[in-house]
Amino acid sequence: MSVLSLESLCLADNDSPSSAEDLDLEDKWDTDLEVDEVKKTSKDTSTAEIYLQACKLVGVVPVSYFLRNLGTSTMNLNHHGLGPPGGKALAIALVTDMHITNLELADNYLLAEGAGYLLEMLKANFTIQHLDLSNNHLQSEGAECIAKMLLDNISIKSIKLSGNGFIEDDAKSFADALANNYRVKELDLSHNQFCGRGGEHLGQMLANNEALEVLDLSWNHLRMKGAVAFCAGLKVNVTLKHLDLSWNGFGNEGALALGEALKFNNTLVYLDLNNNRITNEGVGMLCKGLEANDTLRSLMNVLVNENFVQLLDLTCQEHPSLEVQYGGVGGFIAKKPPKRLDPMKVIQDYLDERKLRLWDFFRKIDKDGTMRVPVADFRKAVQQSNIPLDRYQIEELIQRLDRERTGMVDYRGLADTRKQMMRDHRWQLRKVESRQKKEKQKSERILKTFQSAVEANTPRSSMVMSPGGTKEDSSGPQHFSATPLSSWHHIVMSNSSRYSVTNLSSEHIHLPMLGGSTHQRPTSSPTMRSYSQPNLMDDSPRYPQSKPSSAQGMLSDSNPNVDHTKLSPTSNHLTRSSPALNSKQPDTKTKTTKVKKKKKRVDKNST
Repeated sequence: MSVLSLESLCLADNDSPSSAEDLDLEDKWDTDLEVDEVKKTSKDTSTAEIYLQACKLVGVVPVSYFLRNLGTSTMNLNHHGLGPPGGKALAIALVTDMHITNLELADNYLLAEGAGYLLEMLKANFTIQHLDLSNNHLQSEGAECIAKMLLDNISIKSIKLSGNGFIEDDAKSFADALANNYRVKELDLSHNQFCGRGGEHLGQMLANNEALEVLDLSWNHLRMKGAVAFCAGLKVNVTLKHLDLSWNGFGNEGALALGEALKFNNTLVYLDLNNNRITNEGVGMLCKGLEANDTLRSLMNVLVNENFVQLLDLTCQEHPSLEVQYGGVGGFIAKKPPKRLDPMKVIQDYLDERKLRLWDFFRKIDKDGTMRVPVADFRKAVQQSNIPLDRYQIEELIQRLDRERTGMVDYRGLADTRKQMMRDHRWQLRKVESRQKKEKQKSERILKTFQSAVEANTPRSSMVMSPGGTKEDSSGPQHFSATPLSSWHHIVMSNSSRYSVTNLSSEHIHLPMLGGSTHQRPTSSPTMRSYSQPNLMDDSPRYPQSKPSSAQGMLSDSNPNVDHTKLSPTSNHLTRSSPALNSKQPDTKTKTTKVKKKKKRVDKNST
């Protein structure tokens, strides 16, 4: 792709030749009543001349609509078939334009080459604020050009890139470019091919970006993995207000992650979730997130069922300002007929409530005691009883009892049917329990993945190193755990001494010995706890906190100036405040050995 050279391709106003007609036209102006209008016309004419000469240079037909609308703030050139050469001619003309703020170039087959010319133009044009490059087959090469432009341009506030065939790796380019971009407020990446990894990159973009307010990701392929990673970034985002996630196949897993994100996100106002394969279970998970959300005002959905409406009513009672728009109550789920209960199960429940046996029920029907009754009598008896069975359930039961169409129902067949019903019922219960267990495990894995993605997407600027980790030797690296800024006070390392600790609690931290001198206790503060870890490298003997009097006496004799009540069995090299730990102690091991040898000699003499 050739590079657009602005200096060589831009035509200055003084370089264009003046015709005799133009000179005569200038001589006719003998008044200065319309000086401003003359200047504006001259400016537009110069832009038009530049465009005409650029079209002649690259060999394309000029677009008359562009020439007729010069000087307006919005230039709509959608569906004009410009192609890369037409984009090059347009870029040459727009270098010096100062009127157009909204440039629409959708569906012009610009390709990456034509987009490169336009983006090169934006290095000199700072007037254009809204750019539409949708459906131009930019693909990965065009994505790289746009990402580079976003790093340098200071005027673009809105950019539409729908339907350009962007793939997974292109999402990383946009994420890197927008991570520190504070100017772009609206971004349209719909109708592209972002999948799982694309969702991860876009989630990182949301976590790091602090300017984006409108994002359209509809008609992509995020699905479960990409949805969970994206929602992790949404959880920590602080600026996004309008989000379109329709037609992404989130499923119940994505709804679970989105519900978790909505519990913490406090900026999102509009959310579109049309056609995301979210069932009743997923709706319940989403509603749990809505219960804790106070900012969302509009939730878009399509055809819903009665369960969704019931859950929505409960949610709206706690959040009256929430507006949920849906196409109506219907669709595949709502039109699905309700599942009928097993008629034999209904009869058994009826008998259990009244503490009756199946034989008691059948004996009332069997007047002759033959253990067989006609089908008509059985149907009449069931209809006249209070058993809650409809006509369809009764006919289903009769078909099961009279499979050979003999017109008779016997007790043995009724009893066998009850046994089969009970086996089926137990199997259904086990199946439901197994499904619930798997769904629970799956939800736990999703939540774990979601939490890991949140930790990965959390901006480092909002974290501070806290003294929660184990400390190593002062010569090696110090390990700390990451904690939010609001959780801990700062530990300040001063230059005047080796360690300086501020905001400490009443339980002070002992500082190391320098040159054998003892240090005084630092000032304490009730706002923070002290930390003490065991010194695994210390070979000196350790004493329990409740020491016997003999041990206390030995310690006090070695150094009477040390307050030994502050010594701890978990003291390390940072907590030693006295050389008493290194003082020579009585050789108790040698005395014990001598006693044992003497005892052995006594035993030998006695034998």
